[in-house]
Amino acid sequence: MLLKYISYLSSLAAATTCIAVSAAALPDLPEPVSNNAVASVHIRGKTYIASFMGIGQGKQQADIHNKVFMHTLGDFGWHDMPAVPSQQRLSGRIAASAVALNNNFFVFGGFSVNTDGSEQTVADSYRLDPITKRYTKLNDIPVPVDDAVALTYQNRYIYLVSGWSDNGNVNLVQLFDNYTQRWSQATPFPGNPVFGLAGAMLNNKMLLCDGVTLQYYTDRKREFVSEPACYLGSVGDNANSIDWRKVPHPTGTARYRMAAIASKVDGKDVIAFVGGSTNPYNYNGIGYNNVASAPNSKVWLYSLTEQRWLKAADTTAVMDLRGLIDIDGSIYSVGGMTAEQHVTNKLIQHQLKLQ
Repeated sequence: MLLKYISYLSSLAAATTCIAVSAAALPDLPEPVSNNAVASVHIRGKTYIASFMGIGQGKQQADIHNKVFMHTLGDFGWHDMPAVPSQQRLSGRIAASAVALNNNFFVFGGFSVNTDGSEQTVADSYRLDPITKRYTKLNDIPVPVDDAVALTYQNRYIYLVSGWSDNGNVNLVQLFDNYTQRWSQATPFPGNPVFGLAGAMLNNKMLLCDGVTLQYYTDRKREFVSEPACYLGSVGDNANSIDWRKVPHPTGTARYRMAAIASKVDGKDVIAFVGGSTNPYNYNGIGYNNVASAPNSKVWLYSLTEQRWLKAADTTAVMDLRGLIDIDGSIYSVGGMTAEQHVTNKLIQHQLKLQ
């Protein structure tokens, strides 16, 4: 009887330890950060999560940085990584894109903000090895972009879709081949070119939604206008060839700087869209209309098999995202802005559930 009791206590202790490790698996970031590029990669049994650059809680030009934090799943906290290099006079940037491919992190574009408030789109791109912690400079993006969407395909290619380039939006789909280390142009984005859009890719299909376009007038200067539009692209035999189709919008109201990820919900392959704001804004969270922007709690789920939107339960409201991560089937945002444009250091788990 005593042996059984000891065995029971040992099992209970093991279970408690397991729960404790699981609960501590995704600790808070070392500091609040928003508009940070995020990605995760699994290498030799270990999962690494990285946050690249972004803006701190002051939300001013001086708070934009090039810090990199990395967490190894199961470890206690985050580690400071070497800062992202830069060819620009200002090293900090926001609105960059990050992806994981072939056991490495890749960081593209973004923009820096000068002391006079002017913005400069960044052309440099880098590969970071999470094991050696070393950066490799990649060939510059042919047309520099920020607030674009980066997507990976066949563990070889990276697409950069639309985005802003210094003075306006571009409709380009720029394709980086990690085998040849060369850039080329794929079939252009079919809708109005936008920045702050969101999208994800599953197998050979990519779904992109929303963002901000430019509206031109005869009697006044151009304006930033929300663009409620979704497009589904299917990659053909050639990675540069994309068959684009328009998809009905789920609500008719666009969201800005939400994030998307491919996932499974109730056994269905879906592209999930989380967070963002219906009021486009500058990097401080204040709208271009001078109204403070609020984060959105709605989740959009698009079934690729059924080719329709599924009704989904709400989640925690968050905006100013540059990506989502999938940890063992659980979806998280990393940093961002919560209510009242509060820059957070939290990793927020988003339950993807049908309603």
